[in-house]
Order: sequence, then structure tokens, then C-alpha cells
Amino acid sequence: MLWSLVKITLFVAVVTLIAVGAMYWMDAGTGFELKFAGYEMTPGPLESILVIVALFLLVWLMIRVAGFLLACFRFLAGDETAISRWYDRNRERKGYQALADGMLALASGEASKAMSSAAKAEKYLHKPELTNLLSAQAAEMMGDSAKAEVVYKRLLSDDKTRFVGVRGLLKQRLEAGETETSLKLAEKAFTLKPKHEETQDILLGLQAEGEDWAGARSTLAAKLRAGNIPKTLHRRRDAVLALANAADPDMDDTAKHAAALEAHRLSPDLIPATVMAAHAHLANGYKRKAKKAILNTWTTTPHPDLAAAFAAIEPEETAEARVKRFAPLVKAQPDHDQTRMLQAELLIAAEDFPTARKAIGDLVETSPSARALTIMAAIERGEGADNAVVQGWLARAVTARRGPAWVCEKCNTAHHDWAPLCKRCQGFDTLSWKETTSEEDPVLSAATSMLPLIETPAPAGDAIASEDIPLIESEPEDAEILPEADDPPEDSTESEKPAV
Repeated sequence: MLWSLVKITLFVAVVTLIAVGAMYWMDAGTGFELKFAGYEMTPGPLESILVIVALFLLVWLMIRVAGFLLACFRFLAGDETAISRWYDRNRERKGYQALADGMLALASGEASKAMSSAAKAEKYLHKPELTNLLSAQAAEMMGDSAKAEVVYKRLLSDDKTRFVGVRGLLKQRLEAGETETSLKLAEKAFTLKPKHEETQDILLGLQAEGEDWAGARSTLAAKLRAGNIPKTLHRRRDAVLALANAADPDMDDTAKHAAALEAHRLSPDLIPATVMAAHAHLANGYKRKAKKAILNTWTTTPHPDLAAAFAAIEPEETAEARVKRFAPLVKAQPDHDQTRMLQAELLIAAEDFPTARKAIGDLVETSPSARALTIMAAIERGEGADNAVVQGWLARAVTARRGPAWVCEKCNTAHHDWAPLCKRCQGFDTLSWKETTSEEDPVLSAATSMLPLIETPAPAGDAIASEDIPLIESEPEDAEILPEADDPPEDSTESEKPAV
């Protein structure tokens, strides 16, 4: 740093002295006397400058000739490469200059100029590891993918450039949508450079898209070892992969339960993992563990799927008993919208309509979702309101927002159910439970949003028939159908299906 400062200072000083000397010389109006072999010459200031420049050129030419003569002398003395080295220095200078010109042209978007500069650089340098890459990028910029592919395949022949060639071919196959070939190339690139972050991400995405959950978990572990992912994010995504693996229909129940419990251990706030872990505990007869897992997650994020899993713990209990058993969930988040709607549903099932109205409170005004308005219609019907009043609430429910859903953070697509991959952009672990802002707002199934209510055995006699309250007329074709209030509860095994 200090030496650079000294050199800059000396350069500025020399330029300043030359400029000042030239000014005085021009003001004097006389040059200098030149005597050589009996001749005298007195040039003016301008002629003097031209003479000085000519002398500099003559000195430079003499140095070049002297260098060539010295190389010839060394060649005659036995150094067989002396003359070739002298020429090579010139070739390298021209080659690196062409390479620099090509890189500048590529950065400027001049693909044809970059291609010609790459060819010139290869002519002088004979270093394909540098020039081939420049040629491939220039060909891609020109839209000549075939030429780029040929150049990338050349890079495969050299160990130093093999990874660059594989990476270039991988990107071409990804753009062409050739998933199977892309996966093989990604695996090859990962073998060559297992710590390369971009390759890890591409391979992880392709493995997840192909539902190779075990391979994806191995790649994710490699990202952690390489320091390319924080530990907290690794645990979350490892839990997502374990949960996706637990949903594999080819796995036996024991392996599914183990994978679900591992997913919940890795990420206790992952709602689908909690639901599946609760079902695993129930399958093994551990009701208390199932309750604890659901309550811990509900404290962080209340969700209808958690309420449904909590209801499945005691599928045969009465409506009044269910209200009491759900008290810990209600106390954990008493002011949350999901808690208020859940409490109102439970009270409707117990036919305590005034308390249900109190529980729902002003939610139909402050956050009028389809579910809240449907609950209000049920309360009005239970209290004996006119049919016009009930139909008014239902009419508002049809056009109201559907409330929170699983929304992709990348493409903003709303999903009815959680999944490890977005159905539109194939983004991995991009779904989060929040209010929908997309036009593709999914219609919530009434059976899903009111599971704690409909799974409760209704008292005989004066129960509210489901046909009196058509919850949402625009349900999707695959939505569940609300059972009659007098129907017996569904088999508990049906309620224990994974939420994934």
C-alpha cells in the first residue's frame, strides 16, 4: 500500500516537472543546439519535442532488437526454447488482451464480439479452460444453445474444467425441462463439488420434486456440513422432508409413525407434523402425549387441523364433555380468531347458543370470514331466528373471504392442504398459514373448518339438521359432505388420516 502511494506520488511529480519545463521552453522561444558529425542544428520548441519522441521510439526499438538478439545468442548457446519463449511472451500479451476484450464485450451484451475475441484468445493462448467458457457464454447470449452445448462438452475432457462443463449442461437441461437428465447431471456435479451451494440447492429441489425424500435429506445434511444453511432452518426443512416421507403410501405404519414423530421432534411448530405425530401417538395408545403435542403447537399457532386432531383423541365423547376437554386450548389463545370460532362451534354442538354468540363476539364484523358467518347463521337458527335472517348470514358467507390458508411465499398461490412442494412453482417448504391474497382463494370445506363440531355425537331429539343450514353452496367437488346431525360419528380411523 505504501509503495503504491510512493509510485503514484513520483509519477505525479514527474508529469508536473515535464509540464512546467515545457511551459518555460515554449515561453523562451528557442530550442537546443544539436551537433553531430560536423553538422549543427538548432530546432525550435515543437521540433525539439518531435525529436525527443523520435529518440524514445528509437530507444524502444533498440531494446526490442537487443532482446531478440539476446534470445538468439541463448539459442546458439544451447537454450532450445529461448527464441520460442521470446515469441510466447508476445503471444500471451496479445491473447490476454483478446480475453479481456471478450469479457468486456460479454458484460456489454455484445455476443458476436465476445465470440470473435474468444477465438482470437484461443489462437494466442491455447488455454481452453479460459476461452471455452467465454465462448459458451457468448453462444448462450446469442441464443445458440447447440454451440454452447458443444463447448460445454469440450470442458468435460479436462479435470480442471469438468465441473464447469457439467454445470453448464445442467442449466441447459433445466431450462429445457428435462428433469430426469437434470437430476443425473446434478448428482454428477454434486459428486465433483459437494460443497457447492448452488449445486446443492438444485439437487435438493430435483430430489424433492421427484419425491426422493431420503436423498433430499442426505443433500440437506451436506448443506449443513458445508455451512450453507443455518441450523434452525436445517431442522425445519429436515422436518418437512421427514413429514413428506411419512406420507409415503408404500411405507408400513411403524415407519410412518417413526417418521412423523421425528418430524415433530425436529420442528414442534410445524402444524402438519404435529397432527401426524398426534395420530401416531393415538395409534400407539398414548393419548396424553397426543394432547401435549397438540397443545404446545396450538399455543404458538392455533389451526383447525390441530382442533380436529384434538377432537379425534376422544371421538365418542358428548358435546358437553368436549367443551370441557377443549378448555386448555381455549385458555392458551383466548383472543385468537381460530380459538373464538372453535369455542363457538363446540357450544353450538352443545346447544348453548347464547354462550356461542358471546364467544364469537364481534368477529363477524372485525374479521368476517366465511367460517365465522356460517357459525353465526347456525347460532341464529339455534335461537329460533327467522329463516330470512339465517339466509342473510349464509348469503354473506358465500361472498366473504375464506380466511387463512396455506399460501406459497414465492408465487402467492393458495392451497387447501399443506404440502412440501407448491403445486404451481414447485417451491420447497414455501407454504405458510396466512390470510390469502391471491385470486385463487381456495373454498374451505365446511367439514374441515368445523370438524370439532360435526364429529361430536349430537343429542337425540332437537338437534339442528344440516339441511336447514346449507353452509357454503360453492364447495369444491372433492369437499366432504356434512353428515346429518342424527348420524352416528364417523369411525375414528377416518379422522386419523394424515393432514399432509
